[in-house]
Amino acid sequence: MKIAKNTVVSVNYKLSDAQNNLIEDGAQPMVYLHGGYENTLPKIEEELDGKDVGYASTLQIEPDDAFGDYDPNLVKVEERQRLPEPIEVGMQFEGVAENGDDEPVIFTVTDVADDKVVLDGNHPLAGMALRFELSVIDVRAATEEEIAHGHVHGAHGHDHGHQEMEDSEPGDHFRSQPLQ
Repeated sequence: MKIAKNTVVSVNYKLSDAQNNLIEDGAQPMVYLHGGYENTLPKIEEELDGKDVGYASTLQIEPDDAFGDYDPNLVKVEERQRLPEPIEVGMQFEGVAENGDDEPVIFTVTDVADDKVVLDGNHPLAGMALRFELSVIDVRAATEEEIAHGHVHGAHGHDHGHQEMEDSEPGDHFRSQPLQ
């Protein structure tokens, strides 16, 4: 079966930066619903459209087509007392950027000092050109329920309690979620 709209695609992948420094080894395949559902980056869908099991490719995606440029305006310093304790680097909080946009942004704690905390609202891969080594390992027709919900229900069509993608199969997290 060829990859087309409303197919579930399983892809082995390795993700590196443009200098070939490994970011993620793709220990579990990326499994996504193909066809513009924003379950993976559009450039990955474009590369795989019409391909079949066994197709392999290395694809470099520039920041504009991945997670955008790094925006220093999305970095802010907050008083430590305004955040819950214990606070650690890597924790995430939802907030609003100070650029006048009311769209919620996920801020990651990047530094903790005695009385200040640095929060970064950029995606961790923002500003980076990304290199994906892709190998298609499975293509199947999506179920009606998967199409209606706009995402895969487990690698083989099982709905694991109708979880959102963040809690779904490992590797399902390469969806484009532009933070603006």
